[in-house]
Amino acid sequence: MSESKKSTESSASSTDFDVIIIGAGISGINTAYYLTTQAPRTSYTILDGRSRIGGTWDLFRYPGIRSDSDMVTFAFSWNPWVRAEKLGNGEQIRAYLQNSAGKYGIDKNIHFNSKVLAADWSTKSKSWTLTTANSKGKSRTYRSKFIVLGTGYYDYSQPLDTKIPGLNSFEGPVIHPQFWPKELDYAGKDVVVIGSGATAVTIIPSMAEKAKSITMLQRSPTYIVSQPNERQEGLLVRFLQFFLPASLKSWFRRARSIITSTMFYNYCMKYPAKVKALMQRGAAEQLPANISVNPHFSPRYNPWAQRLCLSPGGDFYAALRSGKAHVVTDTISTVTPTEIQLASGQSLKPDIIVAATGLKLQFAGGMKLSIDGEEFDAATKYTWKGSMIQDVPNLMFVIGYANASWTMGAEVMAQHLVRLLRVMKRRGAEVAVPRLTSTEPMRQGDVFKLSSTYIQTANRVFPKAGEGIWDHKRSYIWDILNAQFGSVTEGLCIE
Repeated sequence: MSESKKSTESSASSTDFDVIIIGAGISGINTAYYLTTQAPRTSYTILDGRSRIGGTWDLFRYPGIRSDSDMVTFAFSWNPWVRAEKLGNGEQIRAYLQNSAGKYGIDKNIHFNSKVLAADWSTKSKSWTLTTANSKGKSRTYRSKFIVLGTGYYDYSQPLDTKIPGLNSFEGPVIHPQFWPKELDYAGKDVVVIGSGATAVTIIPSMAEKAKSITMLQRSPTYIVSQPNERQEGLLVRFLQFFLPASLKSWFRRARSIITSTMFYNYCMKYPAKVKALMQRGAAEQLPANISVNPHFSPRYNPWAQRLCLSPGGDFYAALRSGKAHVVTDTISTVTPTEIQLASGQSLKPDIIVAATGLKLQFAGGMKLSIDGEEFDAATKYTWKGSMIQDVPNLMFVIGYANASWTMGAEVMAQHLVRLLRVMKRRGAEVAVPRLTSTEPMRQGDVFKLSSTYIQTANRVFPKAGEGIWDHKRSYIWDILNAQFGSVTEGLCIE
């Protein structure tokens, strides 16, 4: 029997671990890397309800699926993205995650087809008990000292309930991008995509290649920014290529991307009118003569009040110029069996409707969380440094940034985790729990400072945002420095 097979069987037979990570996507793989390299004597496993690595990037299969963040920062800092594309597509990203896990043996520590249904903390045993079920309903129990929720921020099993009058009466296919049917044939069909976010902006140029026509039906416009999809290195980077080792070149490229994107975001916050005018000029230059900036590309909100939509190589605008893609800014009056009737009196007659209206947000993958058998609601608790939950022992969770790559938030959490585990080991401690000591009322903020309709539900789902260490992550540069060098015990009761 091979050594790798022995290792896999040994791991599969054990039910006690120092850390259990839930989710084999970006967050889970990143956490496992930090445990492997910075806390090597820590035993861990990853539980995932799916059948292979990838998380989001295994679930989504809609046409054109890709990242909406620069892959230099979306990729792990410890395994740089080496492809030329700035925005990787879904299969490229999933393959990258598989490769990353394989490099450090992380893939040998994953239990697939293991959906976590519940996690209960026992004060007596100072451990978590996790109940899982496979696709056949067979349950299994795991015990762990610490758990990490790498479960993302939305419901994998249910799409957002789109409250569109009459939608259920439509006789043609109504598709949710989250559950794209593999057999869908849209060649030569008229398609309407409801929504104007990143998903719609991605789907439209891809479907336009085969569809007879495709229309983006939006209630309100968004900012769509074109950028080259192939990395264009500047003179300084090309110069450094001759003198620096590959690791330093990657570090420099990533640091530059983080700094420039942070500066751009801050500029948007300080000079929103200037940035808005700049983006609208950019849109006007790429639009065909029959499509105007106002109202179709003139958002009511300021830049970065919602996430910007990226168009690699200007593919979205190219689809509009081809004459096969269209944009309509209106509200839906009702949907009949054969058409979409609009408030303006116009109507659209699609063969297929794609409801790209957002995601249903969810915390902890929908699992039941309890302490000594008593269920608690994470949304009633404050977060500790955007990584732990007030009054909840030995639990960390991953949440990303509203204005940056999700991976960067995962790295901040992982730094908190490994440093805390080292402190606990030195002290001989078994429990770490965030405790509020002040009785003064705390100002509450938003989890994500975005105005997107579906994002607004975050405050009802995720731990509350407070002040200081009781706030969510806001600035990666500050957060990562704090995670690496700041106090890892402030606000925690460690015993």
